[in-house]
Amino acid sequence: MDESSQDKTEPASGKKKEDSRRKGKVARSQDLNSAFMIIFGLLILNYGGAAIAAKIAALASSVFANAGATELNQTTAHHVLVNGLGALAMIIMPVVVGLLLAGLAVSYAQVGFKFSMEPLELKWGKLNPMNGIQNLFFSRRSIVEIAKNLVKVGLVAIVAYVSLKNIVNDSLSLADSDIEAVLGFMVGATFNIGLKVGLAFVALALLDYVFQKYEYERDLKMTKQEVKEEGKMLEGDPLIKGRIKQIQKQIAYRRMMQDVPKADVVLTNPTHVAVALKYEPARMAAPKVVAKGAELIAKRIKELALQNNVPVVEDRVLARAIYKAVDIGETIPEKLFQAVAQILAYIYRVRNVAPALNAN
Repeated sequence: MDESSQDKTEPASGKKKEDSRRKGKVARSQDLNSAFMIIFGLLILNYGGAAIAAKIAALASSVFANAGATELNQTTAHHVLVNGLGALAMIIMPVVVGLLLAGLAVSYAQVGFKFSMEPLELKWGKLNPMNGIQNLFFSRRSIVEIAKNLVKVGLVAIVAYVSLKNIVNDSLSLADSDIEAVLGFMVGATFNIGLKVGLAFVALALLDYVFQKYEYERDLKMTKQEVKEEGKMLEGDPLIKGRIKQIQKQIAYRRMMQDVPKADVVLTNPTHVAVALKYEPARMAAPKVVAKGAELIAKRIKELALQNNVPVVEDRVLARAIYKAVDIGETIPEKLFQAVAQILAYIYRVRNVAPALNAN
């Protein structure tokens, strides 16, 4: 079956999700950032707005108070402008930093920390106007975005209308109030309206985040064939793994056969099993198996031993025991050492060589 005709029914694997994150594609709602920044900004203005306004007023008073005593020319105008803007920047800097931290905190809560430059890379396909028109008017996501924006506008209008209706009724009592009371009422009313609108935005943004999460998971779904291919890629193609194992066995076989001529003795079964032993008293605590095999491999070990004048000793029980209990490169167990020591001692006597071999 053609892969393109298969339905994407399988959830995205961890690898595909990580690849998507590396490309900067994550489940994230921009509306959630905007909503929380609106709420945070309103809270800053509500609780710190008076102090900020007082500092700005003091700065303006200082500038205008010294304006009459300052000679106006290009140098002084530049100096006043730079100092004034610098002082103003220092006043509003906490607000800007606070909003920035709020936006970063909401983004981190949604997707964690992930920095990627890939979304900024130039892709010529994005410059195609036909693709842009198609994505703008005919894609499922664009339709949802249009509907979402209409809902936002409608919700803001409803919340603002209800809030203003209540404020208009309350404002009738301000007819005989002084300007300070009127300004205080206006500030409080503006804050209440903004807060209600912001909370409505938060509710919509949470729904939008759920939708973005759903769309993200939906877009990353895989076909059964993709899951199989990824599994092969991660675990290795069985054919390739089998070929690698075959090559490894061939290399191990050649290395083992190269060690047979260096052995001190080959024990046989006599036809089914062959075990080649090597013992160097100065370097080894016990004799070591340098080669072993059954059937055809056993036959080849015996042939190499005879060609290189390595003694071949028939001992059915001992050869079978070592073959089953000891792997290539391992030393024989203590319970078999005495039997092997006797054989090696005999061979050394025949060769007129008598190294110290502890058979106890």
